[in-house]
Amino acid sequence: MTLRQRIEAAVVRAIFGLLGAMPPAHAARLAGGIARAIGPLLPVSQIARTNLRLALPEKDRAVQRRIVRGLWWNLGCTLGEMPHLPEFRLNGAVPGYEMTGVDILRGLIAKGGPAIFFSGHLGNWELLAPCAAAYGVRLAVFYRAADNPAVDAIIAKFRRLSVGGDLTMLPKGALGARGAIAHLAAGGFLAILADQKMNDGIEVPLFGHPAMTAPALAGLALRFRCPVIPAHVERLGPAHLRVILEPPLELPDSGDRSTDIAALTRAVNACLERWIRARPDGWLWLHRRFAKEIYRRP
Repeated sequence: MTLRQRIEAAVVRAIFGLLGAMPPAHAARLAGGIARAIGPLLPVSQIARTNLRLALPEKDRAVQRRIVRGLWWNLGCTLGEMPHLPEFRLNGAVPGYEMTGVDILRGLIAKGGPAIFFSGHLGNWELLAPCAAAYGVRLAVFYRAADNPAVDAIIAKFRRLSVGGDLTMLPKGALGARGAIAHLAAGGFLAILADQKMNDGIEVPLFGHPAMTAPALAGLALRFRCPVIPAHVERLGPAHLRVILEPPLELPDSGDRSTDIAALTRAVNACLERWIRARPDGWLWLHRRFAKEIYRRP
């Protein structure tokens, strides 16, 4: 590791140490407040403003500014909650979460896998694996490793602690794809965050605009003909969330694999768009989700 990476890791440990020593709601409130004050001033917020003008043009500038502040508040709260995830309980209290769609999860458990859950960077998305673990469902999750390996190890530790230590994390890429296939073939449950851009994906509409989207979720679901469960998290307050499961999506079966992958991927994006429109300040608008040239314009 470089000296810079060691310094970065030391800073991250100190921040999480401070947040972890505070009550969960206080940690979330502190981190959320700092992020809301500083985040909108950072250059990366220009990406969010561009995305909002493209996706929600009916919102005036004042509303868009509130959404940008809200996304930073949510991101800060999510950071503040990270060291406290093992303390979250399914009881609606603080720290904790409530859940809708419990019967859907119980039905999957009774039937057995494989199954795929998909979500987006909404609310505290890190809560999905602990929520499933509370019902005895051990998810395998895709993740993008942090550039700093020491920071990545810190985050991975928190994720494993949040589910009691047993969490299969699949790196994005060919290695992770092989792991996902093996996991589903063994009757496992897989979770995918499906809202990020993939340059070599397929073009599927999102907010009425073409968006390059990873086809892997649809490809895996059609390969195994397994349930695809929409799931997302809404923030109710600091250290207080709601996990929502919806009935499985219908799997297309036209006889043409490419057509079916495109149709299922469109259905996934439609769910994401519906959730984001309902609570736009809960989504991470900081990704370059649309064509590159859009973000190069003045």
